Amino acid sequence: QVQLVESGGGLVQAGGSLRLSCAASRNIFSRYVMAWFRRAPGKEREFVASVSWSGGRPASGDSVKGRFSISRDNAKNTVYLQMDSLKPEDTAVYYCAARDPWHSQYDYWGQGTQVTVSS
Repeated sequence: QVQLVESGGGLVQAGGSLRLSCAASRNIFSRYVMAWFRRAPGKEREFVASVSWSGGRPASGDSVKGRFSISRDNAKNTVYLQMDSLKPEDTAVYYCAARDPWHSQYDYWGQGTQVTVSS
């Protein structure tokens, strides 16, 4: 079983930056597509960003384009989400997820880390 552990959340002022990390427990990490999702209070879960096993083909949701970037370090089994120019509407619990490239749904999820952006 793969475990994903997020870290790096916290409280930040609008316009500030945070970097989230997600460490995977097993070395299947290098084969998996990795992604970040978020869920704000009272809202549906939202796709934030994803990256392929090689670190290429990064994708991001429309609401974070140009402000957030995803990257991964396969040697460290870790994926990162750099969040810049944060807005109060970015406040949410952020989840790391992993999926086999042949699967359409994400196979593994972390417990989430809270990000709060104050105005």
